[in-house]
Amino acid sequence: MQTRLLGDLRVSALGLGCMGMSVNYGPAADRPAMIALLRSAVDRGVTFFDTAEVYGPFVNEELVGEGLAPVRDQVVIATKFGFDVDPQTLARRGLNSRPEHIKQAAEASLKRLGIDVIDLYYQHRVDPNVPIEDVAGVVKDLIAAGKVRHFGLSEAGAETIRRAHAVQPVAAIQNEYSLWARESEAEVIPVCEELGIGFVPWSPLGQGFLTGTVATDATFESSDIRSRFPRFTPEALKANQPIVDLVTRLAAQKGVTPAQIALAWVLAQKPWMVPIPGTRRLERLDENLASAHVELTGEDLREIDAATAAIQVQGARGSGHERYG
Repeated sequence: MQTRLLGDLRVSALGLGCMGMSVNYGPAADRPAMIALLRSAVDRGVTFFDTAEVYGPFVNEELVGEGLAPVRDQVVIATKFGFDVDPQTLARRGLNSRPEHIKQAAEASLKRLGIDVIDLYYQHRVDPNVPIEDVAGVVKDLIAAGKVRHFGLSEAGAETIRRAHAVQPVAAIQNEYSLWARESEAEVIPVCEELGIGFVPWSPLGQGFLTGTVATDATFESSDIRSRFPRFTPEALKANQPIVDLVTRLAAQKGVTPAQIALAWVLAQKPWMVPIPGTRRLERLDENLASAHVELTGEDLREIDAATAAIQVQGARGSGHERYG
C-alpha cells in the first residue's frame, strides 16, 4: 500500500471509514465480522482508521478499539469530538466544543478505544458558540499532555482553518469531497495547500451513488441515512445520473469499476488527499484499495472536469445542513 502525508502524519493512501459498520446504513453489522474486516484491512496495508464518538453513539469507537487492539502499534486511529450526547437517551443535544467538554470527551474516547493516545483528533463540526482559538488551545494542551498526537477539523471553512492553525498546527481537514461534492475546491483545498495541511475526503463515493449500484428509483429504509439526504430523493437521483454514467463509461474503457474511477479521481487531485471510503464487505474493501493502482491520465482528468462542469448536481450535499464553519 502506498502512503501519504497529512501534515507530518504518515498514513496509507486510502483509509477506512468505520462509521457504517455501526450506524447510518441500516442495523449495525455483525461485530465479529467487522472486527475481522478491520484486521483484514491492516493485513492489506491500511494504516488509517476513522471513527467518532457520535457513531452509534459510542459503539463504533469500542468496535474500532477492539478490532485494532492487536495491531495498535501499526495503525493511526482518528476520532472526533464536538457533539453533546445525552448519556441516557444517546440523543444528540447539539454542538459542544467548550474546553471542559473536549477534555471529558477525549478521556471517554481514549477509554472506549482502549488506547493511551489519540493519533488524530478532529473537531467534528465547528461550534459557533466557542472561538476556534479556544478549541485549538485545548487540543494543544491535550497534545502537550500526551493524550493526542495531531489536531484536525471537519467541515471547517478557510478562515476557521487559518485561525486554528495559528494556535495549534492542523494536520488534516475532513470535508465531504467527491465527484459530486466539490465545494472545497473554492477555498478550503487551496488553504490546505498553502499551510501544508492534509485533506481527508469523507464520502468519496458519494454515499454509494458513484459506485453505480444505486438505481434512479431506489428507496431507502428509515434506518438508512440516505432516506433523509436531499441528493437521494427520486428527483435528485434521476437528475444526477449523468455523473454515474460518466464514471461508468470511463470504468468500462479502463477495465475497472466505477468506484475505482471515483476514488482514483480523488487520489489524483492532490498527493496529500487520503479518502476514507467505508464498507462492511471484504470484496468492497479490496475493490476500493485497488483504486490506488488505477492511473488516470491528464487527458482523463480533463475529460472528467469538462464533463462534470456541464452537469448541475441537484440536491444539497450531506444532510443538507452542512456548512463550512
